[in-house]
Amino acid sequence: MPELPEVETVKRGLAPIMEGALLLRAELRRPDLRFPFPENFAAAVSGRRILSLSRRAKYLTIDLEGGDVIIAHLGMSGSFRIETGASPASPGAFHHPRGKDEKHDHVIFHLDAQAGPARVIYNDPRRFGFMDLASRDTIADHAFFRGLGEEPTGNALDAAYLATRFSGRAQPLKTTLLDQKTIAGLGNIYVCEALWRAGLSPTRPAGTLVDRRGRAKAALSGLVEAIRGVIADAIAAGGSSLKDHIQADGSLGYFQHAFSVYDREGEACRTPGCGGTVARISQAGRSTFHCPNCQK
Repeated sequence: MPELPEVETVKRGLAPIMEGALLLRAELRRPDLRFPFPENFAAAVSGRRILSLSRRAKYLTIDLEGGDVIIAHLGMSGSFRIETGASPASPGAFHHPRGKDEKHDHVIFHLDAQAGPARVIYNDPRRFGFMDLASRDTIADHAFFRGLGEEPTGNALDAAYLATRFSGRAQPLKTTLLDQKTIAGLGNIYVCEALWRAGLSPTRPAGTLVDRRGRAKAALSGLVEAIRGVIADAIAAGGSSLKDHIQADGSLGYFQHAFSVYDREGEACRTPGCGGTVARISQAGRSTFHCPNCQK
């Protein structure tokens, strides 16, 4: 499933064509995706100007004039593509085949953009993605966003914040970090990478990174730096290109080639001087990749 860097990449790819454009018509080719579309969704968004695109956790949000917001989630196989002029605009090198079968084109936004007519098409073979409509004034209380933790890209994520979340918790670090109420948008791939960078075991109890006074230990500060670093690197590289994820312009991200531990079971650990071997364990039904030798 696409993680935060992938959604951020999609947002940045769509923004130049969508922001400021008039959404002439929303075309729905089926009544539902993972969930049914909101009642009168197409009519409600058609004829509205798109003010801005943003991201919260793993959700793409599209602000419309009048105060409404389209909430979109890519699910496991959802992707957007942009078509302008007579042919699709899909530059970029492809590492995995891109789904172009029109039978999976479920939503089409017909736009009057600054550069001329355009279509933004949502394609989703597995239909695990979804779209919803909410008011910007009340979106923080929406079921998708209520209770979400701090963003890993914002200044609010620091060691003191995580200390309040980790204090007294015997739950493993990996599981704690995947809790969206702790950090919003952090997923399996980048948790593995961050824990490796920080030299921390995914099975270590989260509470061991906080002292008796509830203050962050040095290792927790290091973990915050690792989280920030791995997310920043992934966004800069365009997200990972695992499975079905593609960027809005049709190209694929390349951060997967820089993975240091994820999906490298049996390979030598890349920590200088470690000499260990990457292992895979299962935690909460997900694969965890780590180096038992240098992650403590």
